[in-house]
Amino acid sequence: MFEESSRGKKSFVNEDDVQGLIHLKAVIKKTFRLQPIVPLLVPRETMRKCNISGYEIPAKTLVYVNAWAVGRDSEVWENPKEFYPERFIGSSVDYKGLNFELIPFGAGRRICPGIHMGVASVELALANLLYKFDWEMPTGMNKEDLDFEVVPGITVHKKNALCLVASKINV
Repeated sequence: MFEESSRGKKSFVNEDDVQGLIHLKAVIKKTFRLQPIVPLLVPRETMRKCNISGYEIPAKTLVYVNAWAVGRDSEVWENPKEFYPERFIGSSVDYKGLNFELIPFGAGRRICPGIHMGVASVELALANLLYKFDWEMPTGMNKEDLDFEVVPGITVHKKNALCLVASKINV
């Protein structure tokens, strides 16, 4: 992700640097797709009676959008459970509410108002953690031992903490 020749020139990654980190952005999109922060988006209410795929929906019906299920839909995503962030490189699919196959922050007028600040914070923090440290699994741990279980609730939290070993990179 970071070239060795560029490590000695800067002490940290700034907002301008993040724009060129295409693979980092793809990994973040992939993470948003598989693990949206809020699995069920803010409910919406139908304004009038409508018909969706042959189903009559009465007026004033509360509709809950399951962003978690949308991100794992096998009719939209090829191998939906596979960690393959490269699918987003060169793709126009984004999480900003225009592509309904990726809606971790919602869409339309009710999209999360903190989307831009939140994404910028995640990108900058993750880029600096990857820039400053080498990350490894603890001795004796294999990738098969990684636990991706989450605790159900309004927001998603890992059931068991992720344990990694960080070694500072001397720049």
